[in-house]
Amino acid sequence: MPFQPTDHVRTILDNLPMKPGVYIMKNAKDKIIYIGKAKYLRNRVRSYFTQNADGQRKTLQMRAKVRNIEYIITENEVKALILEDTLIKKHKPRYNVMLKDDKRYPYIRITWHEDYPKVETTRRVENDGARYFGPYAAMWAVQDTLRVLRKAFPYLTCDRDINGQDERACLFYDIKLCNAPCIGAVNREQYRAMIQELMDVLSGKSEGVLARLEAEMLAESENLNFEKAAAIRDQIKAIHFITTRHKAVSPKMTDHDVIAIARENDDAVVQILFIRNGKLIGSDSRVLDNADEESDESLLEQFIPQFYSEMADVPRELILPNEIEEARILERWLRDKRHGSKVEITVPQRGNKRSLIKMAEENATDALRMMRAQYEADVTNQETSLAELQKEMNLPRIPNRIECFDISTTQGTAITASRVVFVQGVARKSEYRRFNIRTVDHYGSDDYQSMREALTRRFSRWKNALQDAVDSPDGKDKSETWRLLPDLLLIDGGKGQLGVAVEVLKEFDLLERVPVAGLAKQFEELFIPGERKPIVLPRRSPALYLVQRVRDEAHRFAITSMRRRRAKAGMVSQLESIPGIGPKKRKALLKHFGNSIDAIKAASPEDLMKVAGINEKLAETIIIGLD
Repeated sequence: MPFQPTDHVRTILDNLPMKPGVYIMKNAKDKIIYIGKAKYLRNRVRSYFTQNADGQRKTLQMRAKVRNIEYIITENEVKALILEDTLIKKHKPRYNVMLKDDKRYPYIRITWHEDYPKVETTRRVENDGARYFGPYAAMWAVQDTLRVLRKAFPYLTCDRDINGQDERACLFYDIKLCNAPCIGAVNREQYRAMIQELMDVLSGKSEGVLARLEAEMLAESENLNFEKAAAIRDQIKAIHFITTRHKAVSPKMTDHDVIAIARENDDAVVQILFIRNGKLIGSDSRVLDNADEESDESLLEQFIPQFYSEMADVPRELILPNEIEEARILERWLRDKRHGSKVEITVPQRGNKRSLIKMAEENATDALRMMRAQYEADVTNQETSLAELQKEMNLPRIPNRIECFDISTTQGTAITASRVVFVQGVARKSEYRRFNIRTVDHYGSDDYQSMREALTRRFSRWKNALQDAVDSPDGKDKSETWRLLPDLLLIDGGKGQLGVAVEVLKEFDLLERVPVAGLAKQFEELFIPGERKPIVLPRRSPALYLVQRVRDEAHRFAITSMRRRRAKAGMVSQLESIPGIGPKKRKALLKHFGNSIDAIKAASPEDLMKVAGINEKLAETIIIGLD
């Protein structure tokens, strides 16, 4: 039956205007749960309540909670964009994509409007006559840059009124970190010339500065003024250190930001590469909340206004991996932030800019991997996940031991089941096991029978392990992995696979001892025996993140096992098709050549004859057969 909104919401939908603006959705408690913008309010808002939205889980959950819709008509789409961003940051609605951390980037500020400019750090860029350089990803990077640059350009840091008449300079003059205009050691023009060169280096235009310093160093050396030459040499080293840290991208490029996305399950990370004056001066990654079910294009459209509304420095070009529908609107908004200077949003298909997109994507993937690794390594997170999972599923005990089973196949061949084990929320790879499925004897796959065989073999080994403990040579109990029952048995699949698991547990009289659930991937629902409705864990809950990790690891392990089995079957068929090669000689060949068919192909007759049972004639037959 099609979804029917309340009468109040239906009345609003029927009377929405065909004008640009912002819409605000509220729940029964009058709390804002979603804010959006639209070129035509009527069309956009009504789209949430049509059958076209029925396949989107997040939309289904959100619209079911909507009890009121308010809207604000704006002059145009750009004004709607600005208002939407302001309201989202103010109210932080439950279903909006949000930047997880709202931070300001640090900049280097040079007070060029003063007679004797100072060099400072700041997180705010203002139209005050000063020159700003950045953004930098972190304040430590700014401090590190200035620490090195000060050796080459000893600028002022004190609050003195500079008139050149002071009797004595401060300590920084003695240690060569200030050139002391306060005592007249340099005049105004000389000091400003030095600061101009410092700004040239920060702008990526260090060639002229280095050429002048190198000429001066040679001149001082020729005049046998080696102490002065050594000081200039140290200046050159400092400038080289800064410029080599900023990777040259292209002499044709000026000010650009390169943006890319990495995703895994419901997690999304956006990576930004900052290019200024043709050099890569830094990068940063930002985590997005509520990114599930959003397309990459939609995430970019929502990320750009949130990110650049807080950015003082807007580049002349944004380089994106995908086309976005609202590119022209965003360009107009960014142009206004850049005081009327043109801003382009481009999607390169080849060349240097496309390579930068790939670099950003690699960095985003690595940032996401690191974020997940840090989360998984946090013991507190694991304890929270397990406790929450116990509560949500009403388990009799904390699921310290979770076993998950998955089936993998390719067109009904090389069917493989995998079992992965997580202990206290952490993967225990030493207990991973694979099962080559043998009972599916008809063409094509049979997930139910495959799951039945895998679970039956697992719990048959449990039964045997109770009777016969087997110790390995190192004294470890080899049967323990089978003798221990899981606190939670997870099945990758829905009600059908869960039904098979229940039948197997009943056969072994374990249904009351082993809690079991099926995890259906489409909507990430947990099905449990005897319950008609599935359990839907909160989208950002640690418990959901845990079961997703367990399920994904089982899937990865099953696919890896299936591919190995298929590759091995390919090697077997190639060798056994050769006259004179049976199972025994095939095993001997593979063992001798490290299970590599390529190594056997590359072997000489003499190498092949080193294998037991292979004579000269058979060696030649093998070479011909594999050619």
